[in-house]
Amino acid sequence: MIELLAPAGDLEKLKIALLYGADAVFIGGQNFSLRARASNFSIKDIKEAADFAHERHKKVYVTTNIIPHHEDLEGLVEYLKELESCGVDAIISASPYIIDHALKHTSLEVHLSTQQSTTNIEAVNYWYEKGVKRIVLARELDMNEIKYLTKNVEADIEVFVHGGMCMSFSGRCSLSNNMTERDANRGGCAHSCRWNYTLTKDNKVVNENYFSMSSKDLEALDYVPSLIDANVKSLKIEGRMKSLHYIATVVGTYRKLIDDYIRDGKIDDISVYEKEIQKAENRQASYGFFAGMPGIEQQLYNQRSEQPTQTFIGLVQSYNPQTQEAIIEQRNYFECGDQIEVFHPNGSKDEFLLTSMVDLDGVDTPIARHPKQVLKIQIPFAVEPYAMLRRL
Repeated sequence: MIELLAPAGDLEKLKIALLYGADAVFIGGQNFSLRARASNFSIKDIKEAADFAHERHKKVYVTTNIIPHHEDLEGLVEYLKELESCGVDAIISASPYIIDHALKHTSLEVHLSTQQSTTNIEAVNYWYEKGVKRIVLARELDMNEIKYLTKNVEADIEVFVHGGMCMSFSGRCSLSNNMTERDANRGGCAHSCRWNYTLTKDNKVVNENYFSMSSKDLEALDYVPSLIDANVKSLKIEGRMKSLHYIATVVGTYRKLIDDYIRDGKIDDISVYEKEIQKAENRQASYGFFAGMPGIEQQLYNQRSEQPTQTFIGLVQSYNPQTQEAIIEQRNYFECGDQIEVFHPNGSKDEFLLTSMVDLDGVDTPIARHPKQVLKIQIPFAVEPYAMLRRL
């Protein structure tokens, strides 16, 4: 069975990812991780995350994927042993030093990060023979290359199918370092490629419009059946700094697509899944390198963005089936009279008209305008904790 691997920037996002269909999640600890600005997990959080996942027969992987300088290596073995004691299922690493020490001093399973830019059979076999169980391929491989590779290696293969794309080769970028002194490969990327730029000559602007150097985000829904058929072991979603709604929507959509294809052996209309993804996306997307070398239509030269077609407005905390009263936490503005869609963790959806709302003191509250305010509303069907509300 193929694995659906999702990002999680904190414990709440981890629970959402697993409840909405991920088989495993990858998280960053407070050391040796590439997302320095994410809400990285303490050792206590990592233990809680692993326990939560294992109770549901799912897995947790921890990123130790920085490209370290000498001063970054202090305390490495102690940290790896702490991860092992937490029950972490694997670490994701790019540094040979970190990989060697994990294999030598712990029993942790090691996955090779995409930061190693692995693009060929010989490189996959090299790392596999060193003891690395899974290889996360570089994003620059097309579908034919992936199929050929998986037929000729023993290592498990993981492929990115969704999320942000780096304008440089598998994340080996120096723009952020040079422009902001924030090292992209040590967790500090400033996303300089997404800034607005002008072209000048002799101190005069010669282009009429701003441009950027970034690519469109990756969306490989159409290639999931081929990746399953190619015996890829894990499909990876990128985005540890994304919102709860984004994670739930994207994970839930890929979960349904995978299950539908495995059950039916075909996908009749991919647009059904594409429309669902668009409820959470706000950047243009493309299929990356899957069809071959990307053309100009897959680049994001202008900083265009589309607003989501539906707004995430609240998260269910609890539900009383006798009174049909739900306690929810508000996330965006909404008001009585709105038509609301409930997005359940199992992927199903229901709608209702919001007719009344009160705060926890019972005060009538016709408009929800305060972030994370806890409210009581009537929902005429059962909902469970972590179900999401969208305004239609």
